[in-house]
Amino acid sequence: MARNLTARIERFPVRGSFVIARGAKTHLDVVVAEVCDGGATGRGEATAIYYHGETAESVAAAITAQADAIAAGASRAELLGLMPAGAARNALDAALWDLDAKQSGIRVWQMLQLPQPRPMLTAYTISLGDPATMAAAAYVAKGRELLKIKLGGEGGPDADIERATAVRRAAPDARLTIDANEAWGGTDIARTAAALARLDVELIEQPVPAGQDALLDHVRSPIPLAADESCHDRATLDAIVGRYAFINIKLDKAGGLTEAHALAHAARVRGLGIMTGCMLSTSLGIAPAFHVAMQGLYADLDGPLLIEDRPQGLRFEGSDVWPPEPGLWG
Repeated sequence: MARNLTARIERFPVRGSFVIARGAKTHLDVVVAEVCDGGATGRGEATAIYYHGETAESVAAAITAQADAIAAGASRAELLGLMPAGAARNALDAALWDLDAKQSGIRVWQMLQLPQPRPMLTAYTISLGDPATMAAAAYVAKGRELLKIKLGGEGGPDADIERATAVRRAAPDARLTIDANEAWGGTDIARTAAALARLDVELIEQPVPAGQDALLDHVRSPIPLAADESCHDRATLDAIVGRYAFINIKLDKAGGLTEAHALAHAARVRGLGIMTGCMLSTSLGIAPAFHVAMQGLYADLDGPLLIEDRPQGLRFEGSDVWPPEPGLWG
């Protein structure tokens, strides 16, 4: 019996409003791919990368376009040649991993030859806003060990320093990382980083626009820099070596766990640290990313906490996220 492929769009409300430098979201549309083979069904979820021009509709169409290839038995490795990196390949790749796990009885972490997963620390995101609003959000999140602060708002780096200072005052014991969302191109990044270092910020993501990474060639930052939008997969890795100390691996960017796992290995070989992030997503989308995150230093897998998540999703307790159960994925 040939494998059957379907894709559908599902909508989830955002808790409050998720705000970054590019705008705000009040709801989330995800695309779910399902591959049925006999009595087993594998599922995978992806979120369209809107800054790449993807939409939920275009992602769903790109998935269903592979129906014949999937029916003919296309493997995860073959998908790397059949589809470009992006959300569509991520959803389909995840569905095939899940299907293989269900049919073989072998968990995905075992297939990847990883140690048995354990709960891990995940960052919790503080959305972009004015200093008072961000401080209030940090106060509500008090007790969480690691906060990720979204910056890149009006007023430039000086205003961003005020925002980060407000968060630090509200959460004096939390570890902090910064996501500048490409907003500091053409500014004195070293000066901004020095000010943030006084707040004990540990990491700064993507200070300059993707494609303008040469702006960092002579920057001496006291805080390690992480490439996010500038590094998607192995093909984009070498261009950021020497400019960033970390990469942020997201499955939607990489085009799935298969490529993301290979990217993590390639990054370590080049001496780069690993942060595993996510788009806004439900627990189904986060489950495969857990297997990459357990190989890195930083995990930012709080997507399900920022929305009304699926029933029986991942377990979040305190500052930790628990590994996915077989009933959810893999």
